[in-house]
Amino acid sequence: MSRTRIVIFQMKEIIYTAVFVGLGILLLVLLFFMFWPGKGKESAGTSSPAAISGSKKSASTSSGKYIAGVYSSELTLGESKINLRVSLDKDRVKSVEVVNLKESVETMYPLIKPAVKEISDQLAQDIAPDQVVLSDDSPYTSQLILDTVCQVMNEASTE
Repeated sequence: MSRTRIVIFQMKEIIYTAVFVGLGILLLVLLFFMFWPGKGKESAGTSSPAAISGSKKSASTSSGKYIAGVYSSELTLGESKINLRVSLDKDRVKSVEVVNLKESVETMYPLIKPAVKEISDQLAQDIAPDQVVLSDDSPYTSQLILDTVCQVMNEASTE
């Protein structure tokens, strides 16, 4: 024979269960939209890195030498890391600048900012990277900066 069983739930247990089920569904939906293939392929070049240890911040496709955008790259001097931001047009380098330079790094390497500005000015005048005149004050630092900019230019190249 079957007996009737009476089960008593406390309202607190029902609310907790509903909240956790809702959070689980929300997590599944979020994972579905994040990892669905084909999502995020609207702009060309977003799947390739902009620089060795940097990231592409914005890009647009057009015919030219480069994929226009703002690229970041990291340069290591000794034990210090310096972030460079390279702005590219479709045909040339618009600017190169140092981003988030710490005071301690600027104190140890006081010629970084002038070297970056000098290289940026020359590249903005549409001078080829192999024809850029390096500073006599800091030729090695200037060469490292120029090499990093050239890597970014190569990665953003359409050729």
